[in-house]
Amino acid sequence: MHRHSISVKNIALNFGHSGDSKCGGSPELRLNPLTREWVVIEKSGVVKPEDFVENGPIKELTDHSGTCHFCVGNEDSIPDEIYRLEDEKGWKVRVVRNRFSRLSEESPLRRWGTELQRTANSVGLHEIIIETPFHNHSTASMPLDQLKSVIETYKKRLIEIYSDQRVEYVVIFKNSGLSSGTSCEHSLTQMVGLPVTPLQIRDRVEAYMKFHDDTGECLMCRLIREEIQDGERIVLENENFVSSIPYAAFSPFHLWIFPKRHSGSIADMTPEEIQDFATILKTTMLKLCHGLGDPDFNFAIKSGSPANCASRFQHWYMSIVPRISYISGFEIASGMYVNPVQPELSARFLRKVAIPQL
Repeated sequence: MHRHSISVKNIALNFGHSGDSKCGGSPELRLNPLTREWVVIEKSGVVKPEDFVENGPIKELTDHSGTCHFCVGNEDSIPDEIYRLEDEKGWKVRVVRNRFSRLSEESPLRRWGTELQRTANSVGLHEIIIETPFHNHSTASMPLDQLKSVIETYKKRLIEIYSDQRVEYVVIFKNSGLSSGTSCEHSLTQMVGLPVTPLQIRDRVEAYMKFHDDTGECLMCRLIREEIQDGERIVLENENFVSSIPYAAFSPFHLWIFPKRHSGSIADMTPEEIQDFATILKTTMLKLCHGLGDPDFNFAIKSGSPANCASRFQHWYMSIVPRISYISGFEIASGMYVNPVQPELSARFLRKVAIPQL
């Protein structure tokens, strides 16, 4: 299922709107420990988790589209295949080059310029992971074994892309739905091998390193332990992974999925961890789908390179952002996010959502 229109919530999200003071308290500022960004958390109770449930029409998709380049049977429309995972029935996952990539796969890496005007040529790899042969499968609806195959492909392609000496950082992300930035209905993930490390990633790695220098601990390991002990923001947990809403979540129902075992990269996931990751990801997405009415979303996997697997301070994780709210003028002016609903209430809401048995 995919929503076919963008829904804009008619909810007051302006900083300073306190609503009925009897509903709760004044907004508070919370610091996100991973990004070092302050977030305004509304506590008035004016906005509730239930307010984000989408009741509009949902477009039911067929399992095959004759016009979709990514469906089984239409392979000739994107012949530049890099990798495939298949069984006796045919391909399960295909990886193809992005024909519209702004990165050149053939060029050598070059840098030039002055101290204040630095330039590098646009070199790198941009791959599209076609997660399923079927047009109507999503992260939530595809069989668990299929999602496991997708995650196995993430691991294999990350290792392969990092083997290119020009690649400094690999971005893994998924857009689903119009408000996420895509009009494509077929379930895809993109992997981009960049010749530079984005500032956001550098800043976060430096924060992890500083925390380790100050405490001797991994920031995420500490965060996972304390979140599990607290329990208020935990949505799901299994043997190897935990799904939770951050204490300083940037937006309603913003989620993190962490591996419990310390590791800096998805490159060393064990078969058991891949199974548990597939299970907790599918279950989390089912809760969002059934609880909120199949919202558009983005997700990203923040992972280091295979060389970072044994890093003492890096710890990979997934971030899931349902596209159910909008940016206000205060956020644009200040650079601070405003979350109109308490993370604890969002987590409690999702824990109660009933889903079909896997």
